[in-house]
Amino acid sequence: MNIFKETGLNNELLRAVTRLGFEKPTPIQEKIIPVILNSSRDIIGLAQTGTGKTAGFGLPLIQNINIDDRSVQSLILCPTRELCMQITEDINSFASFTGGLSVLAVYGGANITPQIQSLKKGAHIVVGTPGRTLDLIRRNVLKINYISWLILDEADEMLNMGFQEDLNAILESTPAEKQTLLFSATMPDDVRRIAEKYMNKPLEITVGKKNAGAENVEHHYYVVKAADRYAALKRIADINPKIYGIVFCRTRNETKDVADKLIQDGYNADALHGELSQSQRDHVMHRFRNKTLQLLIATDVAARGIDINELTHIINYNLPDDPEVYLHRSGRTGRAGKSGISISITHSREGRRIKELEKMIGKKFIHKMIPGGREICEKRLFNLIDKVENVEVDESKIESFMPDIYKKLEWLEREELIKHFVSVEFNRFLEYYKNAPDLNITPDKGIDKKKKLNGKKNYTNIYINIGSKRGMNPSNLISLVNEAMRKRDIAIGKIDVQRNFSFFEIDRDYDQKLLNAFDSSIYEDQPVVVEIKNGKQKNYGGSQNIAAPGYGNYHSKSKSRKRTKW
Repeated sequence: MNIFKETGLNNELLRAVTRLGFEKPTPIQEKIIPVILNSSRDIIGLAQTGTGKTAGFGLPLIQNINIDDRSVQSLILCPTRELCMQITEDINSFASFTGGLSVLAVYGGANITPQIQSLKKGAHIVVGTPGRTLDLIRRNVLKINYISWLILDEADEMLNMGFQEDLNAILESTPAEKQTLLFSATMPDDVRRIAEKYMNKPLEITVGKKNAGAENVEHHYYVVKAADRYAALKRIADINPKIYGIVFCRTRNETKDVADKLIQDGYNADALHGELSQSQRDHVMHRFRNKTLQLLIATDVAARGIDINELTHIINYNLPDDPEVYLHRSGRTGRAGKSGISISITHSREGRRIKELEKMIGKKFIHKMIPGGREICEKRLFNLIDKVENVEVDESKIESFMPDIYKKLEWLEREELIKHFVSVEFNRFLEYYKNAPDLNITPDKGIDKKKKLNGKKNYTNIYINIGSKRGMNPSNLISLVNEAMRKRDIAIGKIDVQRNFSFFEIDRDYDQKLLNAFDSSIYEDQPVVVEIKNGKQKNYGGSQNIAAPGYGNYHSKSKSRKRTKW
């Protein structure tokens, strides 16, 4: 199948995709559009972000909708406000020649009243985030009893964000007779359980290998000392003058710190993190989408839902603790047939983790050297020459200024003029990188500390009063421990995230240090309680015993007035 016409789409949709510049369907579109058009079978679509999933389900959905019926016929659930708005915008674009179609986006962080009013007027397709969708269902404003299509987009991300209970409540409110379409980049157990419980013998359509990296993405890694991480980031940005990408950090504090330093050093950068208001977030994203910003510094949570096809680079300021998080990050570049580069700034003991990622995505990581000063100066210089050579000259706008400019520069010979012109850019970088040290260190295979530990007896089981309800998942928990301990190589064993609390295992040599590190800490404006299961701990005074559901006693430590925020 080489053209959209062969998928079975009607003339109105074919006109729309032609106007949008779509030449031929992507692999996921080629496989999924005919199935949705010609059958009511449930479908699981496994494909990376940026592979055209929205058009894959959106185009046939528009064709199947009964325009004369103003009731909600399809519900599309997605993890974030940004993705919700993007899907709605895309479907409206696809329906530009389909008269009368109504698509409504409903999401949190916005006034609910206009959304209620719009629902009362009628909508054929509702695109929503789980929390706001469930709220509207419980208010009896959004009626999904008779929908014909239910679409779960980025199901793995919705579960990672703690929407399991909301999704269950929504799915249980839908009719048995409907077509369910589930899309996910990965297929963890939680997603598989949803499919088994709520889908009827689904057809599984996979584009590429499961958990494999995007085809058009190269994976590079640099090895530096931890103290040189920011200097390495700047050199990577300098050697790529046309960079347009996202720098991923572990925590909001690190995000703000890196962004502030980049801004102070003159880079087109800004931060995206959880402390921003929605209007501030929208402002940052508007600048980034318009390419006013070259670098967006973000946490994984803050970056969810960002859907931009033109990104050239993804930079992992730190490797994520969860390999699937790396898969999601790297999948944000190399979209829509374009190539991209996923860069990781690592230290010498992370060689083992690089090998694990290579095995998971089925691609070799390329070890790159941090560029030196002369190499950067040369790259920036010739980038400037290329810009000058290819700039469009508008005679009418500069004609009146040219006599004075000629007169000002007439004392310079041609060669001297070029030297002055070149030095404007070259001198700045040459001065900055004069005597710049070599940041590279030799990578090694690292030490798998977990293998050194002799089974479970070398771990301490820890309780923490943060669960999926507050956005906790294994990756976030590991990041939280790493930041609290200010140490990245402490062995962490099994992790069990419940709705209101979590359990995890930590190397027994560090359990008391962990308790001290979390003493009087605050997470999202609530005190953090960290306790050892069935074990002795340091006496903080006034300790008491509490019981977590289904577990034994835990020894609680008191909280002083000192507060640390995450």
